[in-house]
Amino acid sequence: MKYELVAGFETHIELATKTKIFCSCTTAFGGAPNSHCCPVCIGLPGTLPKLNREVVNFGIKAGLATHGEIAEISKMDRKNYCYPDLSKAYQISQLYLPICRNGWIEINDSVNGGKKKVRIHEIHMEEDAGKLVHDEWSDCTLVNYNRCGVPLLEIVSEPDIASADEAVEYVEKLRAILQFCGVSDCKMQEGSLRADVNVSVMEKGSKEFGTRTEMKNINSFKAIHNAVEAEAQRQIELIEDGEKVVQETRRWDDSKGASYSMRSKEDA
Repeated sequence: MKYELVAGFETHIELATKTKIFCSCTTAFGGAPNSHCCPVCIGLPGTLPKLNREVVNFGIKAGLATHGEIAEISKMDRKNYCYPDLSKAYQISQLYLPICRNGWIEINDSVNGGKKKVRIHEIHMEEDAGKLVHDEWSDCTLVNYNRCGVPLLEIVSEPDIASADEAVEYVEKLRAILQFCGVSDCKMQEGSLRADVNVSVMEKGSKEFGTRTEMKNINSFKAIHNAVEAEAQRQIELIEDGEKVVQETRRWDDSKGASYSMRSKEDA
């Protein structure tokens, strides 16, 4: 009870469109590797993206359903990073002018009782990346670009969540709202809803947040609950041992009940 948990979410929602965000390739789940892609979604030289109107409609629906403010002007940006799951070395996203800001979802307050609002900082549109498949037997990594260009909404919450139970309820409420609106089927087992969980701990009564870590692509309610609790405990043990929590991206392994470091993360 000496520490308080603070958590926030970056939730990626795969939209229920029939085609991708910038081309006419299908968004159907499955299919043979690299059979649902074209020169546009894998970013070959000379190709130009054309925005899918239905993606914008779904972004507006999601914003209104979560009490958000719809932007009169929004724009797309290039998010540059060199990683093999995006062959063109950049992702088209919305960094500066997202389609929606300042929403909220109401959940039960597990600390003080009653209800509380989890604020939504923003909702932005972006394209998904491909999928890397690590083959342990041949000691190589394969890439499947079928998912490249599948339209996503990224829903970014404020750090208003104070327990693992609140974390699960927030994602459950968000899924129910988006399914009701027809924005997404939110099938977590197919990756239609994936949560990046940001967790930190601070001494009880402190006004300054502790150093946070991010756990990527968690796709079940059980895993969300376990990841939040385990990461908070890991950070508390580090602090109690006189060590520092490092700001980094970690991968959660639900079968082992533990996370491990993927890469450092210096920026917000």
